[in-house]
Amino acid sequence: MSFGVDVNILLYASDASSTRHVKAKEFLHHCASAREVFCLAWLTLMSYVRIATHPAIFGRPLTHDEAARNVEALMATPHCRVIGEEDGFWELYREITGDVPTRGNLVPDAHLAAVLRQHGVKTLYTQDRDFRKFLFLDVRDPLVG
Repeated sequence: MSFGVDVNILLYASDASSTRHVKAKEFLHHCASAREVFCLAWLTLMSYVRIATHPAIFGRPLTHDEAARNVEALMATPHCRVIGEEDGFWELYREITGDVPTRGNLVPDAHLAAVLRQHGVKTLYTQDRDFRKFLFLDVRDPLVG
């Protein structure tokens, strides 16, 4: 069994000024120490670097090296798998977006949903409720409770 982690969890874990920082950081530490495989899509990792280093989005932006080191630390975790698009991705993406009207900010969510489905990942940890539109995903918020 495996699960995916969305970019918002990574960002909260890096932003000490966020009220969600402690829980997000604890969740990622749990991911790193547990035996269950957790998946990070290239889309997620590159979005993390983009947002975490962006001064208009991130309160205290990281340097590119800081963000890259965070990505490398996650990738070095024994139970982490980095996943991306494979043959047949576009057809699967079109199938998924045929079921869910997709535009604007939902496009990268559909992209990630398609990558997860292509790799057989059914559970996604995120705070983004839009992922609930993809009925094949079991969407969970690791920061509640």
